[in-house]
Amino acid sequence: MDIATPAGQTANRASAVIPICEIDCSANPGSSAGSAGLSPPMAEVVAGDAGILSVDLLRRMDVPGPRYTSYPTADRFVDAFDAQAYLQALDQRSIGAASGQPLSVYVHVPFCDSICYYCGCNKVVTKDHSKAEPYLTALEHELALVAAAMGPRQVVSQLHFGGGTPTYLTDAQLGRLMDKLGSTFKLADGGEFSIEIDPRTVTDERLHNLARMGFNRVSLGVQDFDADVQEAVHREQPFEQVEALMKSARACGFLSINVDLIYGLPRQTPESFARTISQVASLRPDRIAMYGYAHLPQRFKPQRRINDAELPTGGQRIEMLSGAISGFLGHGYNYIGMDHFALPDDPLAVAKRQGRLHRNFQGYSTHPDCDLIALGVSAIGRVGAVYSQNAKTLDDYYDALNRNQLPVVRGLALTRDDVLRRAVIMSVMCHGSLNYESIELAHLIDFKSYFANELAGLDRLIDDGLVVRNPDGFDVTPRGWYFVRAVASLFDRHLQADKTRERFSKVI
Repeated sequence: MDIATPAGQTANRASAVIPICEIDCSANPGSSAGSAGLSPPMAEVVAGDAGILSVDLLRRMDVPGPRYTSYPTADRFVDAFDAQAYLQALDQRSIGAASGQPLSVYVHVPFCDSICYYCGCNKVVTKDHSKAEPYLTALEHELALVAAAMGPRQVVSQLHFGGGTPTYLTDAQLGRLMDKLGSTFKLADGGEFSIEIDPRTVTDERLHNLARMGFNRVSLGVQDFDADVQEAVHREQPFEQVEALMKSARACGFLSINVDLIYGLPRQTPESFARTISQVASLRPDRIAMYGYAHLPQRFKPQRRINDAELPTGGQRIEMLSGAISGFLGHGYNYIGMDHFALPDDPLAVAKRQGRLHRNFQGYSTHPDCDLIALGVSAIGRVGAVYSQNAKTLDDYYDALNRNQLPVVRGLALTRDDVLRRAVIMSVMCHGSLNYESIELAHLIDFKSYFANELAGLDRLIDDGLVVRNPDGFDVTPRGWYFVRAVASLFDRHLQADKTRERFSKVI
């Protein structure tokens, strides 16, 4: 993955960015949608000034918190969950009602040619491309073990290649892997098959080859177009290079083009980031994913090359976020929530307007939550009511497969309470509101009694103007959208019990 996510997968972007990696290692808001795909309150936020956010409020809210691409977050996984537990989950799926439901598949390719200083993803930086061949063989072995456990020719409606840099693999290697996936699973007609690409290394010819392999969506890691910022993070790619690649991608017929951005990088200013926003908007990508940089040098060594003094302040980050929302809306984009924008006719924007938005390891999605098969080193998946994560190092990953065992080393079996709280948190993240009765009917509880402590804590957020009560529940306010992660975290039992949050990126 090109963005600042912690070890895992692009899908679970915890801390800073997205597809399945999150610091909780883990990469969806709005009540009623207005004409721009926003609730009226969000329109007020955009039209307003960051000055509505007091210095005191910013100081108090400037704390780490999960991105909630999953709940519980991946930092809560336990080593007691192993390959045998994962096999049991696969077996149960093969004989249960879910066996006929489409799957999502994530493939993690950890290799990169060079290091980006902001990156917290699980990666292997090497120019020795021969290292990719044994990894490809291992992926095929893992795939065979998964298929043997859950049955052949399962339908896959979503497929995503993340990293690292998936296009580190040659066209021949990518084609070989796609052929293997296609013979193991049944890739659904009309499915979403996406791949993250590094604009610095992908040519027109490669784009055409990716389209012929069956990929119909691409995601370009841009982060920022300012040359000074690019120098500070060791990722230099001129606007013209990305512009040319975008034109080629259009000509290849890709159904969707996404651009990843990061705010909060060293040497960024609200003014410089506004220029990047304008440049990106001029390219007209179908979707834009924009993440706040998570500066965690104590966890990620490459970030130690970043000069702390060059990082923007919390107030400047808020200005960047506010300016980005305003800028993209001004260029005709719909604000999907927290970290996503889309053109009005994009399926994500349509889902937002129709109240069908979901959130998973890859951020906001149009697809209802479904089982995710994760392949590759450190990859995180979900089958039924369990999460799993593969070994985080190549040596451990290879060692498990050499013993003909799935490389799962940790995970979590969700409790009834976890399932309940996940529903509450996802409602906040996806819709910016919560209806008590819907939760009560689905989970057979009395909401006000069950969440008495959480509702008491809600009073502080109400006093801060982040939340308002209504007769049936509560809604996130205009200013609350800036801190929606903080609102959701109130219902995170694990986080409330453990106030040590340095493992997460900051809410702003």
